[in-house]
Amino acid sequence: MKITCENVVKKFGRKLVLKGINLCVNKGEVVGLLGPNGSGKTTLFNIILGVVIPTKGKVFFNKEEVTNLPIHKRALMGITYLQQETSVFRELSVYNNLKLILEFHEKSNKDSIELKIENLLKEFGIYGLKDQFASDLSGGEKRRLELARMMTLSPKFLLLDEPFVGIDPKTVKEIQKMVLLLKERGLGVIITDHSVDALKDVVDRLYVIHKGEIIANGEPEKVLNDKIVKEVYLGGEI
Repeated sequence: MKITCENVVKKFGRKLVLKGINLCVNKGEVVGLLGPNGSGKTTLFNIILGVVIPTKGKVFFNKEEVTNLPIHKRALMGITYLQQETSVFRELSVYNNLKLILEFHEKSNKDSIELKIENLLKEFGIYGLKDQFASDLSGGEKRRLELARMMTLSPKFLLLDEPFVGIDPKTVKEIQKMVLLLKERGLGVIITDHSVDALKDVVDRLYVIHKGEIIANGEPEKVLNDKIVKEVYLGGEI
């Protein structure tokens, strides 16, 4: 199972933002999209998600073309998204944050739903917080709750948009652990960011985008030692 972009081009008016992008993400791997602000990585991310339609090129989910499929239909196929801003239900307890989603989407009986909630709370390390209001959680705890809540939808791919921006080092490590946990569960994970240090420790492969083009891709160590990457993105030094 995979997501594929083939020769994706995007123009906004006369501005050419993406210049023929080719990309593939497999289920069970973590892939990073690395690039400075204005590189085109967020536009590519939104094309994969279904928020933006490419000017040219195609997007596939397995062998099915989804280029023009809207975000909610891609979500039903298993392509989900964790936004930068916290999206928990602040006025509900941790437990009820999960219960609300499961009761809405599942036809399971009460005992089955409660078992799923208990398993998710334990898996994401928030069982001891189940009776706390979401508004009282730390930044890292809220992220864990959000990820647990996403798992109630049984996703196949999860897209994370700059999850390491504006957070403390402890929370960065917590999110990294959660990303690796998602990988262990067999999910494909796509992360956009411009933080080299945060990305290189969790991704299997890295795409570096510069001025709308992929200038390097592959294993993190190989990519970050690429001469062109050092010159145009890392200032000649990692």
